[in-house]
Amino acid sequence: MQSSLPMVPQQHSPDAARAGSYAASTVELGDLKRILVRRRFWIFGTVALLTLVALLYGLFTPALYSSAAEILIDPQDLQVVTNDVNPSRISPDGGITQVESQVSVVQSTGVLMRAIAATNLTQDPEFNGQGLLSRLLGSASAEGDRSVQTLDALRRRLAVKRADKVLVLDVIVTAKSADKAALLANAIAQAYLVDQASARAKMARDASESITARLDEQRKRVQQAENAVEAYKSANNMVMAAGNLVSDQELTEINTQLAAAQSRTAALKAQVDQMRRQSGTADATSEAMRSAVISSLRAQEATLVDQVSQLGTELGPRHPSLIAAQQQLRDTRQLIARELGRIATATETDYERALANQQALEAKVAGMKSKSLDTDQASVRLRELQRDLEALRSVYSNYLQRAQETREQINVDSTNARIISNAMPALKKSWPPLPLLLLGAIFGGLGLGTGLALIAEYSSPTVLSSAQMQSAIDAPVLGVVPANSGTGWRWWPFGASSAAASSQKTDAVVGLALRRMFSSGQRPADWPLVPSILVTSSPGEGAQRSRVARLLANAAASRGSRVLFIDANAGGGDQKDPQPGILDVLRGEYAFEAVSHYAAGSNVAVLGRGRSKAVFQEAHGIYFAQQMLARASRNFELVVIDGGALADNLNASPLVAMADEIVLVATLNATPMRDVTTTAQAVSVMGRLPTAALLVDEAA
Repeated sequence: MQSSLPMVPQQHSPDAARAGSYAASTVELGDLKRILVRRRFWIFGTVALLTLVALLYGLFTPALYSSAAEILIDPQDLQVVTNDVNPSRISPDGGITQVESQVSVVQSTGVLMRAIAATNLTQDPEFNGQGLLSRLLGSASAEGDRSVQTLDALRRRLAVKRADKVLVLDVIVTAKSADKAALLANAIAQAYLVDQASARAKMARDASESITARLDEQRKRVQQAENAVEAYKSANNMVMAAGNLVSDQELTEINTQLAAAQSRTAALKAQVDQMRRQSGTADATSEAMRSAVISSLRAQEATLVDQVSQLGTELGPRHPSLIAAQQQLRDTRQLIARELGRIATATETDYERALANQQALEAKVAGMKSKSLDTDQASVRLRELQRDLEALRSVYSNYLQRAQETREQINVDSTNARIISNAMPALKKSWPPLPLLLLGAIFGGLGLGTGLALIAEYSSPTVLSSAQMQSAIDAPVLGVVPANSGTGWRWWPFGASSAAASSQKTDAVVGLALRRMFSSGQRPADWPLVPSILVTSSPGEGAQRSRVARLLANAAASRGSRVLFIDANAGGGDQKDPQPGILDVLRGEYAFEAVSHYAAGSNVAVLGRGRSKAVFQEAHGIYFAQQMLARASRNFELVVIDGGALADNLNASPLVAMADEIVLVATLNATPMRDVTTTAQAVSVMGRLPTAALLVDEAA
C-alpha cells in the first residue's frame, strides 16, 4: 500500500554517530544544591550516626587530665671558668636549634627512668601494664618487663613542646588523675635538670681523669729535657747568666763600650781638626763657647773696650785714666789667649786618651770574637734543646692548669636551665573533649554525608538541571513545569474545569513551550498534515508525562485552538482500553472521527488507546497515521499524543515517525539519567531524535 500524501519533513534526522551514544552530561556547580537536597537523608543519617558514636565515646571513655611544667633553657650556659669543658656557643638562629634538641633529651630513656624511679611509677597499674584485665588473666610480668612497659606507657602519655619564638619547653603529662599528671610532669622536669647536671659532671670528671693520667708522662718529659740542657752546657763549658751565655753578655757589653769610645774619639778629633784649621786657636770651638771663664773675660773685654772708647773721646790720649784702661784691656786679652790655649791643650789630650781607649777596646773585642766563634756551633744545639724544653714546659703547664679547672668543674653545675612554672593539678579533663567531639562529628558527618550523597548521585545520576538535560538529549529544554499538588493525573480534566487544577505559572510555562515549538517556521505554509506533538518519557514517569500532555492540550485549547488528544500509551496489556481507539485507527479498522469524542465542556477531542488484538505492520501504521493527521487538519489545529514510554511501546512508532515534535518529559532530581538515555535511544531506533524536553519540578 502506497501513500498519496507527502512524508513528514524530519527536522531532526538521527545521526548514526549520535543515536546510540548519548554522553552522560556533567554536573554543574548550581546542581550541587539539588543533589544535596535530594540525597539529604544520606547527609542527615551520617551526621546522626557520627554524633551518636561521638556522644557514646565521650560518655563511656575514662576521663584524662593533663598538666604542664615549663622549663626555661638559655642556650648560653653559665660561664664559671674561662676554659669550660662544655663551651657555650650560640648558633646563628639564636639557640633555637639547641633548645629543639632538648625536646628529645627530655623524652630520652635516661630522664624518664629517673622520673619513674622518683615517683615509684612501676607500681602504678595505670602505667605498669598490670591492670584489672591483666590480673584476672594472671599475666604478671617480671620486674624488667614492668619497667619497660612503664617507660613505654609514660612516653605515650608525655608530650614535650616548644612554642614559637621562645626558649621554653612545655612538659605535658596526661593521666587519669589530675594530681598524678602534675606529679609526673614536675618529676620529669626535675629529672631533666638532674640529668643535665649529672651529664656535665661526668664529662668534666672524665676529662679530668684523662688529663691527670697524662700529667706524670708530661712531667717526666720536662725533667728529661732539663737534664739534657744542663748536661750539654757542662760538656761544652757554657756558663749561663740570666738565660744567656756569660761570654755573649761580655761581648755585648764591650761592643757597647767600643761604640761609645768611637763616638767620643770622633767628636774630639773633629774639635782638634777645627783648632788646627784656625792656626791653633780654640776661639771658635764648642769648649770655648761653653767655657764660663771665657764668657766672663769676653764680657770684661767688651766693657773695657767701651770704657777706652768713651775715655778717648772725653780725655786726651795721654790721660792717666785712659792709659790705665788701655792697660787693663791688654791684660784681659792676654788672659783670654792663655785660657784658649789651655782649652786647646786639654782638647788634644782628651783626644789622645780617647783614641788610646778605643784601640784598647777594639783589641779586646777582637780577642773575644775569636773565642765566641768557638762556641757558636755549640750554641746552636743548645738553643734547640732549650726550645724543646720550653715547649714541654708550656704543654705541662697547660695540662696542670686544665686538670685543676676540670676538677673544680665536677662540683659546679653550669647548666643555665630552670623550672619557671611547676605543674598544677588540672581543673578540667583534657580528654575526651565532648563539645569538640560533637562538633567534629557534626562537621565530619556533614562532609562524609555530602561525599556519600555525591557518590550515590554519581553511581545513579538523575536529571539535575535544564542544561544537563539539554546536553544529554542534544535538544532544547522548553521549560520547567511545577509539579501537581492537587488531584492525580488520572482525573486530570479537560476544558474549563482544568483551571482549578492548574496554576498561572504552569499555564505560562506550557504556553511558552507551545510557542517555542512552532515558532521556528520549518513547516511549509501549505503542509497538509496537522501540527502534532508526541509526548514521551521513561517508564517510571507515566503520571508526569500524562499530566504534561494534557497540560499542552488544555493550553492550546484555552487559546481557542481545536485539539485532538490521542492516548497512545499502550505499553502494558492490562492498561489497554477495551473500546476502539488509536491502535484500531493505525490498523485501518476505524476512521479516527468514528472513535474520537469531545470532552465535556471543552474543545478537546479525545482519542483513546484502543485494542491491541492484532499486530499491524509499521508501514501500514505510518500510512494510516498520515491519513489521520491529514484528515485531522480539517477539524483541528493541533494534535497532542501521549506516546507513553517508547522503550516499552513499539506500537507508537508510526506516530513517532509522523509527529512534528517529540517532547521528552523528565522529573528534576528524580528521573535517572540512564532512563533518559534509554528513552532517547528508543526514539532514535524509531528513526527520530527528541526535538525538545519539558522538566517537572516537584520542589516548585
